[in-house]
Amino acid sequence: MQRQGSTRQASGYNQPRSKAGNGPRRKGTPLILALLLVVGWAISFADVTAVDAEAFSKKIGASFHWFPVQKSFIMVADKDTAKFAIGLPFAYVNGESLDLSASPVLEDGHLWIAEYDANRIFQKAKPASSSSTAASSSAVKNTTAQAAKSSASNKTTAPKNETAGTREVKTIVIDPGHGGKDSGALGKNSQEKDIVLSIGKLVKKALEKEGFNVKMTRDKDVFIELGQRANLANQWDGDLFISLHCNAIDATPERKKQIRGYHVYVLRAPESEEDKAIARRENKVATLYGEKNAKEELSPIEWFKLEARLEKYKQNSYMFTEEMLKALDGGKIKRQAGGVGGAGFMVLVGALMPAVLFEIGFISNLEDEAYMMSKDGQADIAARIAKAVSTYKEAVHSYRETLGR
Repeated sequence: MQRQGSTRQASGYNQPRSKAGNGPRRKGTPLILALLLVVGWAISFADVTAVDAEAFSKKIGASFHWFPVQKSFIMVADKDTAKFAIGLPFAYVNGESLDLSASPVLEDGHLWIAEYDANRIFQKAKPASSSSTAASSSAVKNTTAQAAKSSASNKTTAPKNETAGTREVKTIVIDPGHGGKDSGALGKNSQEKDIVLSIGKLVKKALEKEGFNVKMTRDKDVFIELGQRANLANQWDGDLFISLHCNAIDATPERKKQIRGYHVYVLRAPESEEDKAIARRENKVATLYGEKNAKEELSPIEWFKLEARLEKYKQNSYMFTEEMLKALDGGKIKRQAGGVGGAGFMVLVGALMPAVLFEIGFISNLEDEAYMMSKDGQADIAARIAKAVSTYKEAVHSYRETLGR
């Protein structure tokens, strides 16, 4: 590896530094190298010049997020979001795969990416050469004049279609889990598929009264594959996807009495073994009934690809989750733990919109089950979900107003 101001050589991007042949170190070398890292943030890997990703982000006014467990990082600018992973020769830019000229490297506590890749992804970061300063100066003047002339005409131009999560909230997709040959979790007196269908219909009715366009992946006792549910939501161009489920545990009667409560899940890498287990249980239906490309758990590389593609919807999924917690607080069924989790639920994977999976309560707990089965309980739960949707819509609208949309 060769750093600016250093005579060390490397034959490749990942080549470890060799101490042989460098001679005795000077006492001031560590300080000099530290200053070089702060002042000069470019290094060279053979014929590839690399930059410190975090320093580059600050230079162009982008935010930087490092995920040490997944060995990946995200750079978010005004118009571009790029996700990288250590050792992988491609990145995901605005949801699309892009081949890199060199794989990102973690070395000396810094994350390095090829300067060429950084500049082509974030165009605004390209420095102007000294030889072209005069020409670029006149070009800026000309461009400014042209922009001023075209400003008025641009105001009348129809805006491009906005994506879910950035536009006003109008279409809600309700997904009652399981159905048909797939009963879902079994309680002492009920089946998951029946409870979620009943509540789903009540949510639809309540939201339609508020003026929402509401779609249901199923409105009767039929089996629909997990992948097809997300496909339907995309075909309907939904603004929010809510998958309804009942939780359950296989345990002793005493343990079942203790474990109860609701949980709202978003699509993200699981942070606990419990979240992993719940996702595996919900995903098992896909492998059980032979769904194409079915799997119970996502690999690290699949998470990397998926998170980059869905980055644009993540914040709104969290925003809706917050509204769900507010609406559900004070209800008969309390939060289980913190009430929020994340895992690789396959039903959420293909939904190109903000999405959550709502475990309404534990069907294995007699009290939760009785409430979820009762007419009053279902009406209360549905009303709280509908309230969360309405307040989420208001929050998105307010945010859009701050952006002048």
